[in-house]
Amino acid sequence: MKCPFCGHEDTRVIDSRPADDNNSIRRRRVCDDCSKRFTTYEKIETIPLIVIKKDNNRETYDRKKVEAGVLLACHKRPISADQITSLVDSVETEIFTRDTKEVHTQDIGELVMRKLKDLDAVAYVRFASVYREFKDADEFMDELKAMLSSG
Repeated sequence: MKCPFCGHEDTRVIDSRPADDNNSIRRRRVCDDCSKRFTTYEKIETIPLIVIKKDNNRETYDRKKVEAGVLLACHKRPISADQITSLVDSVETEIFTRDTKEVHTQDIGELVMRKLKDLDAVAYVRFASVYREFKDADEFMDELKAMLSSG
């Protein structure tokens, strides 16, 4: 493993344990050259998940796209980076444990919305407004009313 600080090729693992999610291994490493420490996470590589887009095109699942949507929705909200990571991890766990290796973008969007609704109402509405492509203020108000009535 290459040191992220000095670029030296040799680093050593000084501690290894399951990560909090039990889906990866957390390794604490030290650089033999600059003596700085850093953490890496290893995940088992699985068969790639295929995402079916609205136009029926297919592409490989990209976590960064889900993260980007959630980050935009949570912008300037009192939501920590750990909460965002946990939300995206939770979405991934649900879609990767399904029996199928293909998932529709609608399913991913609905999962994200359900989890955002529990986390932060404003972030939920922001995400829903983009995801559901509201055409006018009436559609936006209908979504707000539905959210408020469901608790």
